[in-house]
Amino acid sequence: MSAAENVTLAAVQCALGGPLERNVAKVEALVREAAKRGATVVLPPELFERPYFCTEEKDEFFAWAKPAENHPTIARFSALAKELGVAIPVSFFEKAGHAYYNSLAMIDIDGTVMGIYRKSHIPDGPGYEEKFYFRPGDTGFKAWRSKPACLGVGICWDQWFPEAARAMLLAGADVLLYPTAIGSEPTNPSLDTCALWQRAMLGHAVSNVAPLVAANRVGNENGQVFYGSSFIANQRGEILAQLSRDEEGVAVATVDLAAVRRERASWGFFRDRRPDLYGRLTT
Repeated sequence: MSAAENVTLAAVQCALGGPLERNVAKVEALVREAAKRGATVVLPPELFERPYFCTEEKDEFFAWAKPAENHPTIARFSALAKELGVAIPVSFFEKAGHAYYNSLAMIDIDGTVMGIYRKSHIPDGPGYEEKFYFRPGDTGFKAWRSKPACLGVGICWDQWFPEAARAMLLAGADVLLYPTAIGSEPTNPSLDTCALWQRAMLGHAVSNVAPLVAANRVGNENGQVFYGSSFIANQRGEILAQLSRDEEGVAVATVDLAAVRRERASWGFFRDRRPDLYGRLTT
């Protein structure tokens, strides 16, 4: 029996309807709280610098995008990661030449920016009009070999696609992380997707035998109500820690990666895969 290889994961959840400095300071404070509780991987929500601006199409919001190089929020969280000894995936609105992306900078515990992931699946619908702002990502799915764990990170709409989760596991990920901004459906107030949202990701945890963290925002932003419910699940799809639909705070849980790897091997999902039969998935 191999020795335990524990890693403590955290999801940050908060309201982000204020100006940039207030939002960033709030997330920083919650990262510090998570670190005090022992977390070495801390996941903030999607696009946490600003209110979720994709509810409508306004060209003025393109001014909020910045290049990854010398990005002030990435630099701030790089220093924070080094100070606290935590890995932090930082979601941001990226300007790259004339293109704009919904991106993420993966920061390791020593403050190193390990690279950039650009959101692959871009939604387009009432309240989530992201195709107006973001080009589909061109980085492919990543598995970041950070000091605490090998981390696969998808962004929001990516979390609904089983192919994305599987691709990250095949790249070597031990843990799946999903920064998120999701809530009400403006044209269908009776539709509450919260339970569906959780079930989709819990399925990824089970079928890939991988712990999973989802971090969402809360609050009412110009009529768009974000339903929080951030959670951490183990490799069996059992929820280890969860926040409510409206509270601000951090969810924290510890998993044993050595046990996860043994269980993954035992299930045989990766042994019994038949990629020779999956060609239709690429059509």
